[in-house]
Amino acid sequence: MTDQKTETELEAAAFRRLVAHLQERTDVQNIDMMNLAGFCRNCLSRWYREAAEDAGQNMDQDTAKTRVYGMPYDEWKAKYQTEATPEQLAKLKNSHSH
Repeated sequence: MTDQKTETELEAAAFRRLVAHLQERTDVQNIDMMNLAGFCRNCLSRWYREAAEDAGQNMDQDTAKTRVYGMPYDEWKAKYQTEATPEQLAKLKNSHSH
């Protein structure tokens, strides 16, 4: 069993690796992540901002999104986000209607 400091360091390393992976996989759309896993980059950035606030740090959502996306969100959307298909939208609606 690890001590709390080591556990926190391991969790932080895993978070950094997840963020780096998502920054590299620009082909993976947020809507597909939502449909398959129930979360996306926007969720992760919101959780990051909430964690900052819980720690007494002021952070706006744009700053958190830039941390997760590796660039300003609007820039990422313009470069990588594709138009959601009717099928993707229907799946999202069905999966989040309960």
